[in-house]
Amino acid sequence: MAKFCEVCNKGVMSGNLVSHSNRKTRRGWAPNIQSVHVVVNGTTKRMNVCTRCLRSGKVERSV
Repeated sequence: MAKFCEVCNKGVMSGNLVSHSNRKTRRGWAPNIQSVHVVVNGTTKRMNVCTRCLRSGKVERSV
């Protein structure tokens, strides 16, 4: 599954994992992506959408 939202283009963010001894290693944060059926221009289409877009109503799920 893709690691980005097809609606808002939110993708993986990277940064540092900081230990107790203050050592830094690289890590990533992936958004919560769900593969859902959505209505686009009156037709049903499967898209990878983040849960923020689902919850805010930016896409309409099909039944």
